[in-house]
Amino acid sequence: MKNRFQNKVVFITGASSGIGAELARQLAREGARLSLFARREENLKALQQEIQKEGGQVEIFRGDVREPEDLERAVVHTLQVFGAIDLVIANAGIGIADSFPKLTVEDYRRQFEVNFFGLLHTLYATLDALKKSKGQVVLIGSIAGLVGTPTSSPYNASKFAVVGLAESIFYDLEREGIALTLINPGFVDSEIRLLNNEGERHGRGDPIPSWLVMKTPRAAKQMLRAIHKEKAVVIITFHGRILAWMKRFFPALTRRILRPGNYRKEKKK
Repeated sequence: MKNRFQNKVVFITGASSGIGAELARQLAREGARLSLFARREENLKALQQEIQKEGGQVEIFRGDVREPEDLERAVVHTLQVFGAIDLVIANAGIGIADSFPKLTVEDYRRQFEVNFFGLLHTLYATLDALKKSKGQVVLIGSIAGLVGTPTSSPYNASKFAVVGLAESIFYDLEREGIALTLINPGFVDSEIRLLNNEGERHGRGDPIPSWLVMKTPRAAKQMLRAIHKEKAVVIITFHGRILAWMKRFFPALTRRILRPGNYRKEKKK
């Protein structure tokens, strides 16, 4: 096993499941010391026990990225225990979906509070520590931040905002000696599509065909390779790269492909 992250102190938000939890597992196996932050304490405790059984070092913090004070307390404790923060992975996120007429301004506000402002809170809470360590920050965007898709405008808009933020602050952070990596996953095996707009399981299963979904361990492995190489931007999944390429060079065709099958544009009379 490679030890690319040996003794690196890694702070991960949204670490209780999915991509965040799998990144934690693989980083621990490579010798990283972990500080895991999420809302669901039971999941965090289970993950902590799993990692500690394999000899990993891990601290956990129950908190909400919408609350700067929660993040600041977690960062202070992390520095007390480990002495530094070398890598921050801003992974926390939720998904709100429906057709635009059925959504409200509050739906969009709630989406942005987690996916965008929660990410900003994470950046500001860890900024001083990253300046001292000359570390690296990883922002988890999405292919949904590059290509608009039907009935998911709140999520798309929040991820477009993350992509725009990353492309801009790349230069500001570089000036401070901090590397930035933006990761845009396509469809990865994750809990986010199994939850409704209130964060509860809807029981309908994953709406995405299984052949289009990349397994989380494989996705995490590719992400860690990009993080280690300090790539500025990376798209995870082959279909994600194809979709981004199509949107760039064939936008009209992309819209036609993504348009829901029951939609028919009325001709102007």
